[in-house]
Amino acid sequence: MIFKKIIAAFLVLLCASAFAQENLIVNTHNRKQVSLNGTWHYIIDPYETGFYNYRYTEKGEKDPEAYWNNPEPHGKTDRKEHGYSDDYTIQVPGDWNSQDDVFKYYEGTVWYQRDFDKPKLEENERLFLYFGAVNYEAHVYLNGKKLGMHKGGFTPFNFEVPQELLQDKGNFLVVKVDNKRHADEVPTLNTDWWNYGGITRDVKLVITPQNFIQQYALHLEQSQDIEKAKKRKKFTISGHFKLNSASEEKITIEIPEIGLKEKVDISGSEASFNFDAKKLELWSPKNPKLYEVKFSLGENTLTDKIGFRKVEVSGKDVLLNGEKIFMRGICIHEEIAPEIRRATNTADAHKLLGWAKELNANMVRLAHYPHNEYMTRAADSLGILVWSEIPVYWTINFKSDAVLEKAKKQLDEMIIRDQNKASVVIWSVGNETPVSEARTEFMKNLVMHAKEKDDTRMISAALEVGYNRGTNYIDDPLGEYTDIVSVNEYLGWYGDLPHAKVKSKWETAYNKPLFFSETGAGSKGGFHADKETRWSEEFQEWYFEETLKMMENMPDNYMGLAPWILVDFRSPKRNNPKYQEGWNRKGLIDDKGNKKKAFYTLKEYYDKKEKEFEEK
Repeated sequence: MIFKKIIAAFLVLLCASAFAQENLIVNTHNRKQVSLNGTWHYIIDPYETGFYNYRYTEKGEKDPEAYWNNPEPHGKTDRKEHGYSDDYTIQVPGDWNSQDDVFKYYEGTVWYQRDFDKPKLEENERLFLYFGAVNYEAHVYLNGKKLGMHKGGFTPFNFEVPQELLQDKGNFLVVKVDNKRHADEVPTLNTDWWNYGGITRDVKLVITPQNFIQQYALHLEQSQDIEKAKKRKKFTISGHFKLNSASEEKITIEIPEIGLKEKVDISGSEASFNFDAKKLELWSPKNPKLYEVKFSLGENTLTDKIGFRKVEVSGKDVLLNGEKIFMRGICIHEEIAPEIRRATNTADAHKLLGWAKELNANMVRLAHYPHNEYMTRAADSLGILVWSEIPVYWTINFKSDAVLEKAKKQLDEMIIRDQNKASVVIWSVGNETPVSEARTEFMKNLVMHAKEKDDTRMISAALEVGYNRGTNYIDDPLGEYTDIVSVNEYLGWYGDLPHAKVKSKWETAYNKPLFFSETGAGSKGGFHADKETRWSEEFQEWYFEETLKMMENMPDNYMGLAPWILVDFRSPKRNNPKYQEGWNRKGLIDDKGNKKKAFYTLKEYYDKKEKEFEEK
């Protein structure tokens, strides 16, 4: 038995090592690249015939009927039972569900294929194949050779392309995409959002020097007294670099706007630094200042736009740059409802965040998974605070070491990608996880892992609460480890009616900031009735009126809320044939893009809260 446990533990570690993304390349949009977005071919393969033989074992690399190969028949007697055709094409990036009715409810394997010509490479340049995200499991092949695989539907990954594998023309790229849900994956079987399958984010060839800066973090030093730094107008900047291989050169950091230029020594393939910067404007929602930063290694320079700010918890308050803030939030799914599809580009990000700005929100909770990098880049430029979350959702297998490693991997990939986004102020490790000893240990591990990876942000998780007519006491044991106590609250929608909120009292077991990470009620856009009629806009408006009255009587650690949700979104769980029709209707904006009455109720409250804090 002991031997079996040792072997099991070894396999978990081996699996984690094989799929870890220590080699993830960041800031790909500012590197030399060739886009592979556009039209791809596809084969729908529900039985995974292209991957397994009839004994259900993985096909050999050179098997002519493996779908990563494309042998041409040499004569009329040759047999070939698959092929890619211009009659079956799909757009990348994009989910498959919205592109053809045959895909609407499909969960399974789809093979993607396209050709590309070898890009022009200078001597000693390297080539990487980068995916912004593929939902959920991806196996990647080039010219019949497997480059690797990745699990996780919302985080990026890349593989180096061996030069000897490249052809000058017609390189045959194939990706096996599988979005089936499994009990031992992250997320697990049961979610309340649409399982959009496909290559949902950008695909590109990234061209790098032989030795290059792979990852980096640049931020205000957390230990400094921010008030003293502001008075003397001199701040300490710290961070680190990770190169793809060891180097004896120095890295030069420049912020031309403030005349800063520093050289950093490298130890092997890594470097840490700490230096002072004068005349630095701090990033905030009121002043989303971004600086052009240049990183040079040898003759190669990489640029980025970075904001500098300090977010911290001080007793019952959250401080941004030393000043108490109130988070006027809203939750968002990565979906463009009027077109019933995943959001995929800059325009989509600005549409969603533009609606949030119209609401007078200064914060968004990106639920329930890391959103496209376009969202966090846009939030940086627009001055919107961001809560970013991994999809540890509801009924994860909390007793599984393998599932914990998968969650950690997604946490790592989220943090690595966005650790230089000033807008991201909260890493969330999950949503509405049921309390048990195993669950709390699992989630505690994720909280500690996040803190180890990044100490410049708050760590939280959306907790549940039990309701009663007296005091709602928040004492989830996970609250001991998170930086803020965040809770999802639906009194008046699930159980009782909105008037029950009037006498509802709230207390927490923890002397920490209290944030309401969800609250909301459903309504069908355009359906009007009296306020007690469920699904009417008037009922949702009433719910928000009572909720916001309740919020005015919160304890003094109350520091914000993010109601559920900005826009109606697709969900197979929502099957009222008249009012839902496969949509979660808790949006303040309906699936056609029309604002519901509750939108204006919340906006009025946010206008009031903004004025209160300005007057202070």
